[in-house]
Amino acid sequence: MLERELLATVSRLAGPVRGAGVVLISLLGAYSVGSRLGWVLFGFVVLTSVADFRLPRIALPVAFVRVVVLTVVLGEGAEQWVITVLTTTLVTWQLQWPPRVTVPATAALLVVQVVASGPDVLVRAVLEPVLARLGYVLLRRSSRRVDELRHRAAEQNRAAVVARDRSRREREYLALLHDTAAATFLMAAHGGDPAAVSAQARRDLVVLSEQGTGQGTVDLGATLTAVARDSPVEVEVTAWVAPVPAGVALAFVRAVRELLTNVERHAGTGAAELVVTRRERGADVVLKDHGRGFVVQDVPEHRRGLRWSVVQRLREAGGEAVVESVPGRGTTVRSRWPADD
Repeated sequence: MLERELLATVSRLAGPVRGAGVVLISLLGAYSVGSRLGWVLFGFVVLTSVADFRLPRIALPVAFVRVVVLTVVLGEGAEQWVITVLTTTLVTWQLQWPPRVTVPATAALLVVQVVASGPDVLVRAVLEPVLARLGYVLLRRSSRRVDELRHRAAEQNRAAVVARDRSRREREYLALLHDTAAATFLMAAHGGDPAAVSAQARRDLVVLSEQGTGQGTVDLGATLTAVARDSPVEVEVTAWVAPVPAGVALAFVRAVRELLTNVERHAGTGAAELVVTRRERGADVVLKDHGRGFVVQDVPEHRRGLRWSVVQRLREAGGEAVVESVPGRGTTVRSRWPADD
């Protein structure tokens, strides 16, 4: 989570920032004091800063001792050096440890400062760590808010994916009903042969009981050849070996089965041509008849055959289908998978 990572980073960097800061401040302080004592104290600061960089477990007590030593030894002779090291220490403490640790340690340092230098130091020494603590709290709240927004967005994305999948399954089921049960009911309503209606109903039951979309790879050419062979329409097949995922093959099977049913019912011809061609990463399937044809744009919205059982079905499988038809000159349906080549 962002909050945990951000706070861990701030805590990890606070020690090195404090160590580098007090060393630089002490270098300038020793130069301004211009005495051997100043340089000895600078060496002492450099030595103790090792804990800030490499020993975080003892960095707080070491920093505490460092400030006390500078305060007691330098006194009022280098007030700016002492107060700057003090405030740097107090500010970085707020970013590295919780209040239950920093509050008593800060209070103890302030007592030492008041005793050694008087109360004038309190304004800056109190204000800066308080502002640092407030900044830390705001940073924590902001990162927590970002985490909450990310979590909410992830939940919404998951819900959207589930909803899209549910919608796709519902559309597939409606298309499958159109291809099977609805077509059989229509056959029966128009006085179809009882034996043929019964056989078709059994086939519908098998199709409707199919589970999932399948796994593995299937030769689309051989699969669609078998579909054409079982069709009541005489189909001239030209098929190449075209391996595709089983789920994609199932979508093509259902789409081609619907197209052949449309040829039988509406084209006014008992023949069609089917061509299956292998592509580099998929397959092309073309089904053509020389029947009466129709105007594609004039198909009513409520007619689901081509729109749902063919075009939408292949789109759901990652492919595409284009219907071309001219009255009196037949119909050609060109489909391909994948559609993004």
